[in-house]
Amino acid sequence: MSLRVAALAERLRRLPQGLQFIAVGGSAAATHLLVVLLLVGGAGMAPLLANVLAFLVAFGVSYSGHAWLTFADKKAPHAQALPRFFLVACSSFALNELLYYLALHELHWHYAWSLVAVLVVVAVFTFVAAKCWAFAHAAPH
Repeated sequence: MSLRVAALAERLRRLPQGLQFIAVGGSAAATHLLVVLLLVGGAGMAPLLANVLAFLVAFGVSYSGHAWLTFADKKAPHAQALPRFFLVACSSFALNELLYYLALHELHWHYAWSLVAVLVVVAVFTFVAAKCWAFAHAAPH
């Protein structure tokens, strides 16, 4: 790891958890949005299908960042945290897709602005579920 990357990682680890969540979530959301824009604008894919593919790409960014940074102090084993966080992410995505559909087809908002609004709303649910359940270290039985 280069000195600049190590210095950046150390600064990120000193941020309050909420800001870490925003940094990781913002990176995942930017990834999600960029993939949708590329697939819709560049490949002519339907927005709702592009959103599914973008979710899968952004999940990798999100889980990695939250496991490494945001919830690293929880020390939840990956065998527990990964499937739980995937369930949280899928639940968040279902809410995302529903709200995105409503914004596109009922409100007739632009696909990009609709997705930005939806991603912000769903982030609150994701934080609470990830902190309180997905990355919560289970007590041994």
